[in-house]
Amino acid sequence: MTYDLFIGDRLFSSWSMRGWLMLEKFGLPYRTHLIGLYSGTMAADMEPLAPARLVPALRLPDGTVVGESLAMAETLAERHPEARLWPSEPAARATARWLCAEMVAGFTALREQCPMQLKYRWEGFSPSPDTLADLQRIETLWAHARKISGAASGPLFGTYSLADVFYTPIAARIIGYGLPVSEANRAYCMDLLSDVFVRQWRAMGMTVAYEPFPYAQDLPAQSWPIGGEAKAMAVSTGPSINAMCPYSGKPVKDFLELDGQIWGFCNPFCRDKSVADPEAWPKFAAMIHSVNDS
Repeated sequence: MTYDLFIGDRLFSSWSMRGWLMLEKFGLPYRTHLIGLYSGTMAADMEPLAPARLVPALRLPDGTVVGESLAMAETLAERHPEARLWPSEPAARATARWLCAEMVAGFTALREQCPMQLKYRWEGFSPSPDTLADLQRIETLWAHARKISGAASGPLFGTYSLADVFYTPIAARIIGYGLPVSEANRAYCMDLLSDVFVRQWRAMGMTVAYEPFPYAQDLPAQSWPIGGEAKAMAVSTGPSINAMCPYSGKPVKDFLELDGQIWGFCNPFCRDKSVADPEAWPKFAAMIHSVNDS
């Protein structure tokens, strides 16, 4: 049973991130297909999924297409009760559904003024009064979730759920634009963005170069706070320490340098996602440690 997930550009498509996290975080099998949001091919790419017209979209193993993130979430939760996508306790589950529904329908000012981007932290950004009102509402909802669940920190309902999935792009906006929230909620945002799967999503997005950069701000920029400092760089030749790619097990032909060592990969994508955030990839990290600790 394998799903087909159709997504847009990882650095910018907040809804695609939600769709991907639903599958990746809960261990559901899937194949990813990229839709050309910025290449001008979106309409043609989406034709086989009609009448779905936006990303993400999900094709079930029987060929049924499901559009809209909340419908995807409910479909996956129904098909995989063992994965516990929603909180198990009834009041928490109902509250989590409420938070996700309000996320889908609301926070228009925040979404319009602060499009998600995962490359920079903008300094000196001035949120509008409507955006500040959205932030206040989000903090109110998060406080209510913690009152219901009793979880003072970490996931909103104690155990990671779809509520955390739906608010991860909000966390990216709060951190990326330096938006004002409480210290406790800033810590929650950083927890969400430090998740290894979120780091992998961002690293894969960083393999694509954009000129001009979408949603650029005329503001000073700092690097992304988690995995944003470049510690590796692509190089043209080996030899590498490893003969086989840490991800595919295939012979290496593309290379990076990290801490003075050359490592090999089977294709440019494997190399470039590792360049973007070497610590996001457990298989690569394990290979490094196995060599350096021997």
